[in-house]
Amino acid sequence: RKSALGEAHPSTLTTMNNLADAVREQGRYAEAEVLLRQCLEARKSALGEAHPNTLTSINNLAAAVRGQGRYEEAEELFRQCLEVRKSALGE
Repeated sequence: RKSALGEAHPSTLTTMNNLADAVREQGRYAEAEVLLRQCLEARKSALGEAHPNTLTSINNLAAAVRGQGRYEEAEELFRQCLEVRKSALGE
């Protein structure tokens, strides 16, 4: 998808997020974290911080961080995601 659509295309970023999620599901949390941070930064730039896909990346990143035992950092990311969703979608 990268070569056909470009690195910042929403479909490319969805595929990157899905790859990271598959890696995370295998317990390869550190590898997933790297992919998710790349995806998150690209989604923020392309879609904005409050876009649902960007928030999905934050949520998935939090899960990868949690899987590495970094619970406070994961909590902060989950809370950030929740607050943005609440303000965008309402309570």
